Amino acid sequence: MPGIALIGWIVYVGIAFGLRTWMQIRATGESGFVGLRPGASALERFAGVLMVLAFLASLLAPIAVSLSLDVLLLRDDAIAIPGGALIALGTVATLHAQLVMRESWRIGVDPSARTELVTRGPFRLVRNPIFSAMILASVGLALACPSVLGLVAPIALLVALELQVRIVEEPYLARVHGEAYRAYARRVGRFVPGVGRLA
Repeated sequence: MPGIALIGWIVYVGIAFGLRTWMQIRATGESGFVGLRPGASALERFAGVLMVLAFLASLLAPIAVSLSLDVLLLRDDAIAIPGGALIALGTVATLHAQLVMRESWRIGVDPSARTELVTRGPFRLVRNPIFSAMILASVGLALACPSVLGLVAPIALLVALELQVRIVEEPYLARVHGEAYRAYARRVGRFVPGVGRLA
């Protein structure tokens, strides 16, 4: 049902980006938005653009279906309810992981910043619980609006997050935190518990 997907997208983005940014500004005086770093590689830029496009695809999918510009590949309304539940779970999990990061939360990487290595809460299970929750919400959005555009969105998001983590965040954390990060990454999976541990 496109309506569930559209409402879910608005709520997710409002909480994960709007509310969390407002909370960060109140706590630190800064938004937490870093964006692309100066001198970012082409692959890093591609990951950033792909992430934005994935979010836009999730927003545009229910609108395109409502305007008959895209078609639902599955017309069983029963999958919209689990989709809505995944959106809600992904939203709550995203905010929880963001709050566990406290002042260390950022969107993007500032190479000159020296933030805390967060390993508590959901970070004990996976190294990137915010991204794991984002993927969960994106899958929920795709189930709520299983159109061509809707189903492409979580795939694009997963590719973007894999690139972001592997070429930007993991090298930064290894450089800043050294052996503490490497030991953590050997114990804890990247997005799923036990999967993607560094050798």
